[in-house]
Amino acid sequence: MLNTIINRAQKGLFTLIAEIGVNYYDIADQRNISPMDAAILMIDEARASGVHAVKFQTYKAGSLAARNSPSYWDLSAEPTTSQYELFQKFDSFGEAEYAKLSQHCNDSGIEFLSTAFDFNSADYLNQYMGVYKISSSDLSNIPFIVHQANKGKPILLSTGASNADEIDMAVAEIRKVNQQPLVLLHCVLEYPTHSAHANLRKISSLKARYPDLIIGYSDHTMPDKTKEIIKTAYLLGAVVIEKHFTLDKTLKGNDHYHAMDAADAKDIVNRVNQVDVLCGSGDLSALETESSARLNARRSIVSAGIIKSGEAVTGELLTFKRPGSGISPTDISKLVGMHSKFNIADDTILQWDMFE
Repeated sequence: MLNTIINRAQKGLFTLIAEIGVNYYDIADQRNISPMDAAILMIDEARASGVHAVKFQTYKAGSLAARNSPSYWDLSAEPTTSQYELFQKFDSFGEAEYAKLSQHCNDSGIEFLSTAFDFNSADYLNQYMGVYKISSSDLSNIPFIVHQANKGKPILLSTGASNADEIDMAVAEIRKVNQQPLVLLHCVLEYPTHSAHANLRKISSLKARYPDLIIGYSDHTMPDKTKEIIKTAYLLGAVVIEKHFTLDKTLKGNDHYHAMDAADAKDIVNRVNQVDVLCGSGDLSALETESSARLNARRSIVSAGIIKSGEAVTGELLTFKRPGSGISPTDISKLVGMHSKFNIADDTILQWDMFE
């Protein structure tokens, strides 16, 4: 199994997860192919776009939601008013299908994972993925969190719709049984998330509160042309970014309308790479490319009149001018009091071998 997410995140490298979720069912209907073929197609499109991992959602409607569970999404985009009815449309895959998807990902060089929504799924997915993802909706489901933490693998924990004390509790319970890398994903549990509600400063708050953990961002905002939301999240310290993925953002229902497509994913990777180029290493040292400017734009000590042979140097005989190829102004206290070896003309860039 690949461990791309954690390996990259521990090095501080940007890591993009395409959450295919259950969007492949609608892609299958649209293209008149099987759900499996659609899922594999989406994996391949994500990988070709530079995505580092793909994530699915594993559940059965009956074990996830009661029959009278109300909706919590934008009904103008997804009109189904019952969680149970919606989830029942997309729960036909079982262990055999996820095993096949995991193998295809391994063969293709992209990491596979799937969010488990019940104990049975969490158990059988263990052999097919190297990291567990726990949904924001299960952040308070401590027994289920502990069950997954006991698998002894790294964990991605979304923190949508939660308060600090709830996050503290979930982290503490995980740490009682699991010391593997833990990634906290800032998330807003609003579908879609209005950009004004993105609250990206929470990323900084998570970094300050949990300095020993990896911080990321699970994004539910509508894709923006310049990818400012994801770039800002990255600059604030979210190295792992998860976003829903589709092949057609115009499809109705479920998670297509706020998802990225292949072009968006490629653009995100390219723009974040450009951010990395702009940010550089952060070393407090001059760049090699600044060497010419360092020499010629800085100042040297220059004679402010004729300095006679044997004359003691005083401050009145000195000024500071470009270029910086002579004695540095930082050394003026060393120069004052020395004696000229010979007559020095006015406006001369002074060098140490002129004095004794």
